[in-house]
Amino acid sequence: MKFFRGFAVSVLLTGLNAASVVHKLSVVDQLRDELAPYLSSRNIISTDIPPRWNTLGAPVPGAVVNIQTESDVATTVKYCTAKGIPILAQNGGIGWALPFNLTKNGVLINMAGLNQVTFNVDKTQATIGGGSNISNTIAHAYASGALVVTGNCNCVGTLGALLGGGYGNLIGLYGLGVDNVISLRVVTADGRLRNVTPTSDPDLFWSLRGAGPNFGIVTSAVVKSYPATEKDMQAWTGSLVFDPAKLEMVVQAIQDLELQPDMDVFMHFLSTSPPTNEPAVVVTPFLYKGNEASGRAAFASLYSIGPKADTTSVLPYDQWNSGGDGFCTLGSRKPSYGAGFQQMIPATWRQVWNQYVAFQKKPTAERSAVLLEAYSLIKARSLDPDSTAFPFRKVNFNAVAIPWYDDPSLDDEAQAFGAAARDLLRSTDGLTQNSTYVNFAHGDETPEVVYGHSLPRLQTTKLRFDPQGIFNQWFRIPEKRCV
Repeated sequence: MKFFRGFAVSVLLTGLNAASVVHKLSVVDQLRDELAPYLSSRNIISTDIPPRWNTLGAPVPGAVVNIQTESDVATTVKYCTAKGIPILAQNGGIGWALPFNLTKNGVLINMAGLNQVTFNVDKTQATIGGGSNISNTIAHAYASGALVVTGNCNCVGTLGALLGGGYGNLIGLYGLGVDNVISLRVVTADGRLRNVTPTSDPDLFWSLRGAGPNFGIVTSAVVKSYPATEKDMQAWTGSLVFDPAKLEMVVQAIQDLELQPDMDVFMHFLSTSPPTNEPAVVVTPFLYKGNEASGRAAFASLYSIGPKADTTSVLPYDQWNSGGDGFCTLGSRKPSYGAGFQQMIPATWRQVWNQYVAFQKKPTAERSAVLLEAYSLIKARSLDPDSTAFPFRKVNFNAVAIPWYDDPSLDDEAQAFGAAARDLLRSTDGLTQNSTYVNFAHGDETPEVVYGHSLPRLQTTKLRFDPQGIFNQWFRIPEKRCV
């Protein structure tokens, strides 16, 4: 059957070239005529574009292939590559980096149908489909009695977040998401479906874990999972809302925290509820297996500042991320600007706050936000820093400014706010060069800023597996220059 399918696609690619030249079809009509007979169903090609989190600069493909099997992915990639049709794989549609250059001559490969999550008998391994978002992955893990290292935003694609590095609540205990990958099923630019392991191709396995979207489409991944009792699937977390006048105290408290492997902490600049939409400083502490006594003790320096509102409590695993569900609202313009840095400087954050408040007051911009994440990195730093392509284990903090608005006339002001906030954070970052987590980056960064010292090896691997640059929509790895 595999031989027949491959032979049929080969005939498809060679036999219809002349007809394609004579009769110029739209991309969707071309796919329906030429590609659809070789997919799992003729009805999975459409022009209905799945919604995205950020509409500014969003891809506008001429056709969408709604994947049902991994063979659909391989067949579509092989076909589009041979025909010179640009492609982009999408799961959650949350990635905000600009710009995408997929237009009416391109194809969006919608991975949402590959959302299966399964566990082996002893629950030490999970197989996660390329279409599973974090909420779906955690729901399956919770029902199975296991923990999986994922990101903290429910609507984000599990593997999309992981392939960039994979920060999350459990990294202090188990390492980054990329550290937990056992193997990956990947369709490369030649349309070949590969099972990539540390021994099958060490360079590709290394590159996928930190720069994955540049090397293929991951249809599924096998990752480490951790058997857990009901008590193991609890944490002390929630929101502490502070008066903005106490911002410097909050920032200093976060700087001084000695985060243990079972701890992390976030800080947000957010809008309060309508109709006032007043900006507020919100902190989210997290203590794995914590209770009220241990949680308040671990974050005593923050509680002692005196939050004006406190929702912290013991929450089960499947609710750890629920406080961020408001971020999952699709639509609107949300160009985002990230930065990595080494210290929390109160004066810097006051300036960021001032920039935020000035923009957040503008019409339709009330949902704008700034997000800071701080984790225990003891486990991540205990591993070989060159074991994956992720380059920034030594960076202590990551933050992102998110102008969130509906009025296109605010585009220039949004850019000014986001860039100013990023520049302020970089001005006191304590780093020898700008170092931005790729999943937080804006899109105007140089490759060195998001890939760091990993770039030369990534370039070499890119030349082997994607010499034509088929996968070029997400922080493209440039060709290696000969010297």
